[in-house]
Amino acid sequence: MNLLLKPVTKENWEECVSLKVDESQKGFVAENWYSIIEASFEKEFFPTCIYDGDTMIGFLMYDRDPETKRLEVSRFMIDQNHQGRGYGKASMKALLALIKETYGPVDFYTSAEPENKAAIRLYETLGFERTGEIMWDEVVLKVGME
Repeated sequence: MNLLLKPVTKENWEECVSLKVDESQKGFVAENWYSIIEASFEKEFFPTCIYDGDTMIGFLMYDRDPETKRLEVSRFMIDQNHQGRGYGKASMKALLALIKETYGPVDFYTSAEPENKAAIRLYETLGFERTGEIMWDEVVLKVGME
């Protein structure tokens, strides 16, 4: 596995919007095109493609939430053709390393639909803990970057 995080650009955006989650996951994540459009209106939104070598395998977006001012991962998906290979965990580890390198010792947040038990379990295995908050009808989780 040669995992790389690269910004969405005019060269890769069309491939990025063609990525899809499994049918059973469609209610849990916004379409990638929506996230790319959203990021065009927000200064601190960073839409990012996930690659294994030259192959795009997923998408994430991290940002500073305009409302809460928290750093968070707001979108995260692995294409249906690449799921079940450890890419989810590896991608989040790469993102956490990037956040620590870029922002230093900060708290980093995410959220997930309560029914998305696989995502919550993944985040918890990476050190995220539930904050007890519910925002946007989602469970909020936080990890400290030390």
